[in-house]
Amino acid sequence: MDFRGSLPPQKALPPPRAPMPPPSRQLMRGGGGGYGEQQQHRGGGNMMMMSDDNVMMKQIAATHAPDGREVDVKPLLVLVEDILNRATLQVDTTLSPIQAKNEIEDKAYQINQVSMLEALSYTIDRVSKEIAYKALGGADAHSTTVAIFETLASFPWDAKLVLTLAAFALHYGEFWLLAQIYSSNQLAKAMATLRQLPMIMENSGPLKPRFDALNKLIKAMVEVTRCMVQFKELPPSYISEDVPALTQAMTHIPTAVYWTIRSVVACANQITLLTTMGHEYALSTTDAWELSSLEHKLTNICDHLKQQLGSCYQLIDDKKNVETFRMLVELFEMTHIDNMKILKALIHARDDPMPIVDGSTKRKVTLEVLRRKNVLLLISDLNISHDELSILEQIYNESRIHTTRLDSQYEVIWIPIVDPSIVWTEAMHKQFETLQSTMPWYTVSHPSVIEKAVVRYIREKWHFRNKAILVVLDPQGRVVSPNAIHMMWIWGSNAFPFTSLREESLWREEAWRLELLVNGIDPMILNWIKDGKYIFLYGGDDVEWVRKFTNTARAVAVASRIPLEMAYVGKSTKKELVRRVLATITVEKLSYFWQDPTMIWFFWTRLESMLFSKIQQGKLDDHDPMMLEIKKLLSYDKEGGWAVLSKGSNIISNGHGNTVLTTLVEYDLWKEEIPVKGFDLAYDDHHKKVHGVTYPCCRFEFPNTAGRIPEGMKCPECHRYMEKYTTFLCCHDEGHPTASPFRGEL
Repeated sequence: MDFRGSLPPQKALPPPRAPMPPPSRQLMRGGGGGYGEQQQHRGGGNMMMMSDDNVMMKQIAATHAPDGREVDVKPLLVLVEDILNRATLQVDTTLSPIQAKNEIEDKAYQINQVSMLEALSYTIDRVSKEIAYKALGGADAHSTTVAIFETLASFPWDAKLVLTLAAFALHYGEFWLLAQIYSSNQLAKAMATLRQLPMIMENSGPLKPRFDALNKLIKAMVEVTRCMVQFKELPPSYISEDVPALTQAMTHIPTAVYWTIRSVVACANQITLLTTMGHEYALSTTDAWELSSLEHKLTNICDHLKQQLGSCYQLIDDKKNVETFRMLVELFEMTHIDNMKILKALIHARDDPMPIVDGSTKRKVTLEVLRRKNVLLLISDLNISHDELSILEQIYNESRIHTTRLDSQYEVIWIPIVDPSIVWTEAMHKQFETLQSTMPWYTVSHPSVIEKAVVRYIREKWHFRNKAILVVLDPQGRVVSPNAIHMMWIWGSNAFPFTSLREESLWREEAWRLELLVNGIDPMILNWIKDGKYIFLYGGDDVEWVRKFTNTARAVAVASRIPLEMAYVGKSTKKELVRRVLATITVEKLSYFWQDPTMIWFFWTRLESMLFSKIQQGKLDDHDPMMLEIKKLLSYDKEGGWAVLSKGSNIISNGHGNTVLTTLVEYDLWKEEIPVKGFDLAYDDHHKKVHGVTYPCCRFEFPNTAGRIPEGMKCPECHRYMEKYTTFLCCHDEGHPTASPFRGEL
């Protein structure tokens, strides 16, 4: 299509442009194809005085008479954007089009394109000719803009804008299509010659400022238009017109449409002048200022619209999240024939039919691989520790060895939880991929498949607080355990099917014996137990205490002629201090110890899990002898050194470091009792006397990220209720969050 139409000779050229207006004056509407003077605020002021703006918008409003038709302009906008993107230029010494993607997206040229163009092509052609006649006939930009509004009076605001942009894209795209192919196509060369394109291309250097300004303005026009269409697409079921953000945006839309169409007219004028006057028509200061001012105006308008659009999207997102959360609550209360509805609700596949990754093959698979299986949801943030993953992997791999055993009939899938308010970064993506690559079980393909509502459900219903939890779903998708991580740490796969009944059954089989503390950690200590040896299991971070304790204990063993072994098991925190103790033990050969730091972590994690298991069951019996001893151990760990003495499996005494060392140092006071009572009873009786004189304080720390925390606890020593404090703590250990964890101290 010829954008100019048939025009009388000599009258096609507009009169000369006015000179650059001073910054303090306002560029008002004028005649003769140019602009009058308007005010330009360097910080982004209005391009017209407020009173003139009001008059102008009343004039535009008077032309608006929509007939109620619904026009789906999204397909047309996609087509227009594709044209304008491919016509965008970069100018060096010569003009050359930026190479767009070789593949033309199907969406731009498929769905409803034919019927849409049949209905709108006549209107687009009318607008195109309106712009051409007005530009070449010497009309000013405002009158041309008003004429376009009159032509499009029956259309809604977004359609007015997209149709006008389509009319411009048709002409602009033709201009650059000829520029790209005229050198290799004879028909294109003849048409390009009529438009003076060969001369323009050969003298392109001076035209760079013109096309730079045009490209910036065109991008701004497209951005505003895209915003307009996005407002039109807002779902009325989630947002009403009385929402403040939408109401405010609606009041600015006529102004946004006016200035965008006026910018279209300005761009079309520039192309028309270039093709009629040739390369000798250089961009005047006034022209450059006009394009720059319009681009600045549209940028400000677009920023405002995007802000309001963002508020609308947030409101819609919030409502959808509430809706999804309620759906999840109802879904978990229903009975299902399998687990697929539950898994699909938790892992939102969107358009990806394979939203999870098989850890063994590292290939994406469908959720069908988990149908009617016991599924363990490993839920954590991206800071899950190496120790946790290492032990979990060991337990998981052991369960895979005996695939016919009942306790191997489960699958694990990692559900990473990322704070939705945090911007996803490349560093976070690498962290996710690194973790994913180390996991032998299933993982989600990306954290984004876990929706906000699902994150909320996991936090509120399953009490996730950033420490890893293991939610167990049976083959029908029922939650049989809101957190089986403690069962997994204590009993491994032997806890299958990880139900509360299984947990109770396992606890009934346990007793206060040394195997409870070290089972699954160290075969060496288990061999000592089988041999019936005396064993001191001890910990702490005081090097001097460790030295005195081990030397004194060895001397007592020699004097009493008992076979004694000692094993250092570290401390739950302060890893650096533990490393120093280990170095001393190694150099001075003080005792046996675990060389793998993960084993030390696992020992303390199992102990804490024993306490949390009872808390989670709601069966923390303050008179249960076994739990009293476990609580003592955890408390002693916070208050210095400690030692547990056993003979084989039977635990003789569990004491604080000071009382144990004092008992050993005072060996001469109770050694005479050994022939009568035996070493076990003689040691225990004297330790109780020492302990009764110097009761150590008891202290427990529950990280705020641990989930369920007891409202109160009784002291394992004196059985009175303990005082509760709030503590901020940072032990500078590796693997801990950079921010100090919040801990509730009892």
